[in-house]
Amino acid sequence: MASESQLEPLLAKYPVVIALPVFWGDQDAFGHVNNNAYFRWFESARIALSQRIGLFELFKAEGIGPILASVSCDYRRQVTFPDTIHAAIRITKVGRTSLGLEHAIFSQSQQAIAAEGTSTIVIFDYRANKPQPIPEEIRQAIDALT
Repeated sequence: MASESQLEPLLAKYPVVIALPVFWGDQDAFGHVNNNAYFRWFESARIALSQRIGLFELFKAEGIGPILASVSCDYRRQVTFPDTIHAAIRITKVGRTSLGLEHAIFSQSQQAIAAEGTSTIVIFDYRANKPQPIPEEIRQAIDALT
């Protein structure tokens, strides 16, 4: 297996990267990881990003947190068991109430990108059931991350 260091230049563009194992059960009858696993990996990266910029603390304190508005995925390579993937994410756009995100899934064994995608999260007031302007402390955390 190739070393993780060969992925470092590819991953360096993303401030949040998590490593996850590919499970046998992630594969489908065609012998590769099923498309729904990629969306779970995107979700795991979004959660890690949300934690890093303080959205979970904001949710606990004020009931304001992220809600997924859209997500897409372009598949580049098949991934199979055994492997470890690196789910990477970065913020590409900061709006008044939303964040545009870019995702990438890297295969450790192939030393290559396996999928790319985008998503949009809205900062949402769960108590009032409506979008909320991004608070200044979250904007500052985003600036510090990027």
